[in-house]
Amino acid sequence: MQFTRYGIYYTPPRGALADFGAAWLGWDPVKGRAVAHPEIAGLPGPVSDLTETPRKYGFHGTIKPPFRLAPGTDAKALATELEQVATTLRPVSLGGLEVTRLGGFLALTVTGPQEALADMASTVVRGLDHFRAPPSEAELARRRKSALSPRQEELLATWGYPYVMDEFRFHMTLTGKLGKRDAETTRTALAPEMQSLLPAPFVVSDLTLVGEDTDGLFHEIHRYSLSG
Repeated sequence: MQFTRYGIYYTPPRGALADFGAAWLGWDPVKGRAVAHPEIAGLPGPVSDLTETPRKYGFHGTIKPPFRLAPGTDAKALATELEQVATTLRPVSLGGLEVTRLGGFLALTVTGPQEALADMASTVVRGLDHFRAPPSEAELARRRKSALSPRQEELLATWGYPYVMDEFRFHMTLTGKLGKRDAETTRTALAPEMQSLLPAPFVVSDLTLVGEDTDGLFHEIHRYSLSG
């Protein structure tokens, strides 16, 4: 399969959380197919509407944001180098995950300190950045619609994304933008459904290389264990 962009994600290992996340969003990046949404009472609207924006990315936490390959590089070299980077990194253990409102959307976020994960993500961003083609003017303009801070502008110019390095905040997106009332209603309905699925501690023990197909849907290419 040909991919237009690549990214490096955390994706949960196969199991109940991964299955629920795929069903909730309606897309399974491992199998590369749509999945029926779960039936959950008390939501402010259909699951398909609540999850339309994040669906194509699959259930994940971003480590290195999606990018087009730079001229002179290829996917095989990217995979080889990511595998090498993974051998230098140790698994990261964090307190746990919880359903929270993050800006205008819902996401799973880390409970407790996450500096170790941020450091690991920064290593990956730096170490593989020579594979990233510069963002287009249209991509830059889209990012700047979010009223970036001066530091975020600097990161965008340097790394092609404003929420890396010291601006990194790990999250696994669950919905698109919601109003405050709908967000709280969704959180109230969703949190109990996910509570028994959320790991404590939350351990990041591998990284996933993903690719975006021509329809804009992301697929798992390969998982790499952190063995440093």
